[in-house]
Amino acid sequence: MHVEHLSSTLNLRAALQELKVDAAGVSILESKGQMHLIRIVDLHVGAANILKQDALSVGADLAVPRGTVTAMEPRVNAILIATQRQLQQLAKKEKAQPFGLKALALELERYCHKKTGEEIQIMGIINANDDSFYPQSRYKEAHAIEKIERMIHEGAHIIDIGGVSSRPNAQGVSAQEELERVRPIIDSLYEQRMYEKVRLSLDSFEPSVIAYALGKGFGIVNDITGLANDEVARLCASYNATAVVMHMKGNPQTMQDNPTYGSVLREVGQFFQERLEKADKFGIKNIILDCGIGFGKRLEDNLALIAHQKHFSCFGKPLLVGASRKSMIDQIIPTHSDERLSGTLAIHLKAIEEGASIVRVHDVKEHVQAIGVWKALRG
Repeated sequence: MHVEHLSSTLNLRAALQELKVDAAGVSILESKGQMHLIRIVDLHVGAANILKQDALSVGADLAVPRGTVTAMEPRVNAILIATQRQLQQLAKKEKAQPFGLKALALELERYCHKKTGEEIQIMGIINANDDSFYPQSRYKEAHAIEKIERMIHEGAHIIDIGGVSSRPNAQGVSAQEELERVRPIIDSLYEQRMYEKVRLSLDSFEPSVIAYALGKGFGIVNDITGLANDEVARLCASYNATAVVMHMKGNPQTMQDNPTYGSVLREVGQFFQERLEKADKFGIKNIILDCGIGFGKRLEDNLALIAHQKHFSCFGKPLLVGASRKSMIDQIIPTHSDERLSGTLAIHLKAIEEGASIVRVHDVKEHVQAIGVWKALRG
């Protein structure tokens, strides 16, 4: 006999199936192997004491401040430590409890749904402008088509084309100028029926430009304003397009002017909730959520959003992360934008491990390789 200590990131379902565990047992055991760490902020101290006892009764636990049992403070923060199965049991228990625990139970239930195995998708970046922060991503018509074909060959699932830079302090352009930049590429892709080979996405929030692209085989609208414009929402619904809803504080001209958050996870989550409700009212069926790395965020905000992608899994939507060659890498280890590929791969692999299923990248081939190796390591 010998013992092997396995990684906590192991694909447990695959390992159980390899072990030839009964099918019903696989489901039960898998739920016991998935751990949740949930921070609960501003909890009534009476609720904290009840939740602590209920957590212990199902085998979970609740970390609380000293003095909670004697109610030294009227409200406290806490961290719940529970497996998927324990979380399900606890959510049921709390529905009958006072002090706001019924509302908490509803929140906990949102994390109880088993995550389906989403394919990890790579979105390749094509910039049809002269102002994007990474010069090697800028392409004109003929070169753009050549680069897109190369990205598809390398393994890109989505191609994202933008005519206006959204880097900090970037200058805006008219809708007409934006359309003139992207139209030659859109027309060439349409003529070559490229939409049959890869999903096409337009990085824009201008209705007239979006309408043109949707009429030419594009199926995704990557909106950095997160459906702020009702007309964009109407277009997504009428064409049955997928909307990428991104969070941004301010606009590209102001977003890095000392952005601050009480809790970046809470504020971005609230934004998603509001925009999902708006999308539903307009009849948009397919949504991708993007926390907006670098869009009105400090380094600590970006790191928190990447490390805690699971927080947004409660919405049940695919999560996109786009940190490719961004300056946050330079804030950690000073370097030039031409030398940020290693940092990009580290960020994107962490985001994927935490639940992101789409990464927006400049370097498709390198991401295909890195993700392939990551998958192999997880079994």
